[in-house]
Amino acid sequence: MKLKLLATLSVLAPLWFTNPVKAENPLHVKQLLSTGECVQCDLSGANLQGEHLIGADLREANLQGANLTHANLEGADFTHANLTGANLTSALVTNANFQKANLNRVNFTSAKIYDANVYGASMDELNISDAEIFNTGIGIGGEDVSIPAWD
Repeated sequence: MKLKLLATLSVLAPLWFTNPVKAENPLHVKQLLSTGECVQCDLSGANLQGEHLIGADLREANLQGANLTHANLEGADFTHANLTGANLTSALVTNANFQKANLNRVNFTSAKIYDANVYGASMDELNISDAEIFNTGIGIGGEDVSIPAWD
């Protein structure tokens, strides 16, 4: 009995002391930070907190669950990107393009969202508490909180 227990523990012990696996591709994160371009990249779960991603090309990128708190996303292109569950708390989102992006469950708490293109984007269960939203078609309860930027 003790031998079985010891054998089981020796097999399971390495699992208890390993670091959690990150989903993002580290090469893609490096590419984004060095070039500002990462089309179709896997950045799911990436920690991009406070990064200056001004004008970044993130078309069709997977940013599901990514941490973009306090990030500067001025002019970034997220066309067809997946941002499901991403955290954009206090992010600066000016002139960003989210056309046909998946913004379901994105946390925009205290974000500054100005002149963003959200045409055709999926926006279920957004958190826009204390967000400043101007000239962007994001609504609450069926009402627009601002004028849509593009028709």
